Amino acid sequence: MSISYLNGEYQPLSEARISPLDRGFLFGDGIYEVIPYYNGKSVGLMPHIERMINGLAAIEIKCTKTADEWKALLDDLVARNSDLAANLGVYVHISRGTDVKRYHAYPENVEPTVFAFTFPIKDPEPVDRAKVTQYSMISTEDLRWQRCHIKSTALLGNVIHFQEGYSSGNDEALLYNADGELTEGSSCNAFIVKDGVVITPIQDNQILPGITRRIILDSLRADGSLKVEERVVTMDEVRNADELWITSSSKEIAPVTKLDGKPVGNGEVGEVWEKAFQIYTDTKYDF
Repeated sequence: MSISYLNGEYQPLSEARISPLDRGFLFGDGIYEVIPYYNGKSVGLMPHIERMINGLAAIEIKCTKTADEWKALLDDLVARNSDLAANLGVYVHISRGTDVKRYHAYPENVEPTVFAFTFPIKDPEPVDRAKVTQYSMISTEDLRWQRCHIKSTALLGNVIHFQEGYSSGNDEALLYNADGELTEGSSCNAFIVKDGVVITPIQDNQILPGITRRIILDSLRADGSLKVEERVVTMDEVRNADELWITSSSKEIAPVTKLDGKPVGNGEVGEVWEKAFQIYTDTKYDF
């Protein structure tokens, strides 16, 4: 039985309960993170925690835990669940808390609800173009809200876009804005490769500041063997790219070989993906 954490107590996940008046339930009024641990070793733990703390500040949820206290809590939760699987994901969710009524304005003197649990995750993909899982996507206009840089629990817009991809027999949906510029996937960031250059949209309110995205950019720049650009990327560039990747904590760097039913580049996993994924794999535990 998975052990969860809820408001200072560890308990079986099946026994965790919140009030129906919790604002996370009523309004999606909260922040969340998903952090991978492979054989007890985390990837990007402190950057995940920093993003979570920044998100809480952005929506004015007052939670007094420090980054070190968050780290200790999440490491402890993983240790308590280590018998379930070698590789675990940790979901941590902080809502504004429970009020005595449903009212849109932020309530005063309400304690945040802090909830976390673990779940098994698969082994990392091999750094091998012939063996890695390939993804297919559709493209569609981004109809979510204009604060995608906040990792809010209010994910209905993302869910609807993901369902578009799923219902059409694809793995994901790739999103673009009203100007025909790439934003991200419904549950991931996106990169293209053209003539050996790794390119990704700039970090602004249209995309989530992905931790895997950050690790990739930092590790590739530190290595120096691949040129990296952060800039506006048009959908014409996407459709003429040599490679397309989607990135997240669960997918790491996933190669997309089909977009809107057409092959990306030559329709095979690219050499640049393999090189970048090796660099990422070699450094991901350093963050």
